[in-house]
Amino acid sequence: MKNTRIGLFVAAALCVLPVNAWGQKKAADKEAPAEGAEGEGAAGEGGDAAAAGEGAEGAAGEGEGGEEVPGGELPEELPGGEGLGDICQIDPAACPKLDMNKEAAKPLKEQIYAVQQLFALRVRRFEVNPYWSVTLNDQFVSHPAPGLALNYYITNVLAIGANFNYYRPFNVDSEFNAQVRRAARVGVPLTEYDWGAALNFTYVPAYGKFAGFGDFIFHYDAYVVGGVGAISTRPIPVIDPDNRNFDFEPKIAFNAGLGLRIFFNRWFAAILEVRDYVFNDKLENTETGVTLQEQQDSGTWYGDSKLTNNVQAQLGVSIFLPFSFEYRLPK
Repeated sequence: MKNTRIGLFVAAALCVLPVNAWGQKKAADKEAPAEGAEGEGAAGEGGDAAAAGEGAEGAAGEGEGGEEVPGGELPEELPGGEGLGDICQIDPAACPKLDMNKEAAKPLKEQIYAVQQLFALRVRRFEVNPYWSVTLNDQFVSHPAPGLALNYYITNVLAIGANFNYYRPFNVDSEFNAQVRRAARVGVPLTEYDWGAALNFTYVPAYGKFAGFGDFIFHYDAYVVGGVGAISTRPIPVIDPDNRNFDFEPKIAFNAGLGLRIFFNRWFAAILEVRDYVFNDKLENTETGVTLQEQQDSGTWYGDSKLTNNVQAQLGVSIFLPFSFEYRLPK
């Protein structure tokens, strides 16, 4: 029993000795040969398996000529060749040569701006806006008219200006009115316009761009406009056309509207605007006098006044003067 215990103890000691040798830290490069000798001695005591393990570790840590290769780095030239120089000799196109001085002298065409400049500046420019307007809310009489607006932009978003509409030769009395009068014996008071003019302020709160027709970029802005002026109107004699004859009279009119401007270049744009002209209009009296003298009295021709909204759509073009401008700040 005692001999058996001693034999087991010696076998355990022999097994533990190589494991301790493997767990030792690697010495510096200068001590590598000495460690190699020590490893071989330990391998001789522990058997062929320990010697094989030490040899594998030495092969992984050392390079050609006994020098250790730094981890993650490859030699500049591989054995049996001249490295990357061979590739350039075989295929020169694979190794293009650039003249950095010439490359630096080339102009830069591709530029990226953090903040883009506005496509068309409006500040200190005049806007000439001819347009054609049509009535949207009068089913009895249509009041189409040519018009002209002039604006001067004090800032890039604020302008002061004036506009003028000429209605007189374009008023159209609907056939529906005559049919109602004949069928129901009911007269509807009608009004026609002569001209209208207003002093306006324009504010541009939004602008942007969108793509259309392939690669073409349209720039646009949206604006609000409002002002005060006058409009000249008169009733159309419907109730008693034989005795009544009205003259045009100007009335104070307020206006407000919204518009959209689409630029084709930096000075020419198309405009679509909807504006409401509000004024107090005089209507024809629906009652007539009993006697001829009363019928011919102009004081009895007018009836009640009514607040009137003339909503019209305006389609036109916008021309900015001068045609060119300069940005205050560089790109």
